[in-house]
Amino acid sequence: MNKRSTLLTFALISLAGCTSTKQTFVAPEAYSAPASAYAIGNGDRLDIRVWRNPDLSVVTPVRPDGMISVPLAGEVQATGKTAEELKAEISSKLNDYLKQPNVTVIVTEANSIAFTQRVRITGAVGNPSSTPWRQGMTVLDLVLLAGGSTEFADENKARLYRKTQDGIQTYPIYLEDIFKQGKLETNYELAPSDIVSVPERFF
Repeated sequence: MNKRSTLLTFALISLAGCTSTKQTFVAPEAYSAPASAYAIGNGDRLDIRVWRNPDLSVVTPVRPDGMISVPLAGEVQATGKTAEELKAEISSKLNDYLKQPNVTVIVTEANSIAFTQRVRITGAVGNPSSTPWRQGMTVLDLVLLAGGSTEFADENKARLYRKTQDGIQTYPIYLEDIFKQGKLETNYELAPSDIVSVPERFF
């Protein structure tokens, strides 16, 4: 074997040794906030007004069963409807008592999003916590908000759990690679209700 062949063989062996042994993975789809109108939920506070009928106007929370009580209109399902849809239903019920009722519905407190619009981090981090979700928030943002990983964290075995139409999906997070090598492939953008788990190492 000549000198050139020896050098080429050595280079190929070195390159093979540098190749990552991590398995390939499928990243979660990028989350985009829905463009549809806000759907009323349990616990939301509504300001319902009937023009020129202050006695029929009411400020009320949506009950745990998703219902509200409106004078003359009676029990009305609010949860799952937009303000416009609820306005139309109340107006329809009031048609039996008023001529062309003019109803407005305003969501003054969107309390139902307090839990659905959050992301959570557990395990070996400084402060396991539940944090309000923000558009563009990433895994790294959440970890830093939680005070970073602890000295006991098995950083490259962290996981992202996301609820989808097909059930709970799990995605690998290589935190050590993110922190020490700047490899951002698993620095996913978060979606509401995501959970990041950072396990401890087994010594």
